[in-house]
Amino acid sequence: MDNQRATWGSNFGFLMAAIGSAVGLGNIWGFPYKMGNSGGFAFLVVYLVLAAVVGFTVLLCELSLGRRARKGCIGAYHRLASRKFAWVGWLGGLSAFIIMSFYTVLGAYCLKYMVVNFGDILGLSFGANGTDGGKIFGGLLTSQLESWVYTLVFVAATGAIIMGGIDAGIERFNKYAMPLLFVMLLIIIARSVTLEGAEKGLAFMFQPNWEPLKNNFLGVLATASGQMFFSLSLGMAIMVTYGSYLPKSDNIERDAAVIVISDTVIAILAGVAVLPAAFALGGENAALAGPKLLYITLQNVFNAMGSIGPWIGFLFYTLVVIAALSSLISLMETTVTFIIDSHEARQAIHNRKRITFWVCVAVMAEATIVALDGLGSNGLWVPGQSLFGVHTWNDCWLDFMDAWSEGFMMPLGAFLTCLFVGYELKIGTLADEIEQDGIKFRSKKFVEICLKYIAPVILLFVLYNQLKDFGLI
Repeated sequence: MDNQRATWGSNFGFLMAAIGSAVGLGNIWGFPYKMGNSGGFAFLVVYLVLAAVVGFTVLLCELSLGRRARKGCIGAYHRLASRKFAWVGWLGGLSAFIIMSFYTVLGAYCLKYMVVNFGDILGLSFGANGTDGGKIFGGLLTSQLESWVYTLVFVAATGAIIMGGIDAGIERFNKYAMPLLFVMLLIIIARSVTLEGAEKGLAFMFQPNWEPLKNNFLGVLATASGQMFFSLSLGMAIMVTYGSYLPKSDNIERDAAVIVISDTVIAILAGVAVLPAAFALGGENAALAGPKLLYITLQNVFNAMGSIGPWIGFLFYTLVVIAALSSLISLMETTVTFIIDSHEARQAIHNRKRITFWVCVAVMAEATIVALDGLGSNGLWVPGQSLFGVHTWNDCWLDFMDAWSEGFMMPLGAFLTCLFVGYELKIGTLADEIEQDGIKFRSKKFVEICLKYIAPVILLFVLYNQLKDFGLI
């Protein structure tokens, strides 16, 4: 059955899909506020080093594992690993499925803000009409039906794209969506950096300042390593799955470098789009508003821009919706691919559209709980709010799901991937997969050192900090 497996229609299409997976809420939302809270320039320098040393190495491993096995994450480990590591694929597969429970809802919230700003453009009643961002967000959280409907629309849009398959669905969407996202980002940047006072945000980002590293090096390292890890979609089965559809003629080493560089550039551009505007129109407190930045602070920033505000707001939230949608597509494809692989292993007839439909139903079921919970605003019971007498999450379903997926399974899976490839599969097997059609593995020695000695240590640090942040230890 392997020789009948679908492949990407072009290398450009694959790169746009892989970059689309990496460029999600972690870039547009997470990077600016984490950079703001972690010292600006100092955070950026640490992030760049980690992306080169850990991000590139783990990404290269995951793409290579997928292509070598011609299976998704779970199937790849079962095919390539000994019994000691064969179960590791389940960590990535399960974490991807659990993440969809809240990623769909966060994307749905962005869809709501896109509609709100469009309403302002047309001067209609469903626009913000100057309403404070906090009041809009609070109303959305407590309006359970509205949150559920937006979530349903988001899941349905994702499913419709995946039903088209690797080439005609996922690749076709990303080939147009990613260039469009980049153009919209540049337009927003052009407005953001020309606001009076925007130079303070730019200085915060790019003016050398090493004080945060002197005062809180481990804190900056923890934030930057966590952001890098999640931004690149590592440890959640995505890149193994996407790698399984790569033809043997593709240069995986080059692809991994392009994905890491592109993701990092877009993350930095997102910072340039957000932080100067936040500094200019809201001051430093607005720029350092943390998770509230996307749903409260920025809407207030757009309200303060005058007549052009709704246009910039609509453009920005459309950009965020595209970024979230491209990431959700990759998350959902991991589950679809697993089921397809299971059918093929039994030589059973399968239908991608039917499988995708039932995966959407399952995702919608778990997302419904998060949507109705409204970040804890509606009093839903959350299981195990304390573990061994220790408070583990903030009384909402999103944090509960996030704790076990991003807090535990993802970093543990990436750590074990490094041990598996570095010490069991070994660099020679990795090189055999990369060096197809006369392609040279130019970073072989660098990758081996990172894989065996540097990445595992940093990933253990990420795991420890995630468990600590979520209260699991």
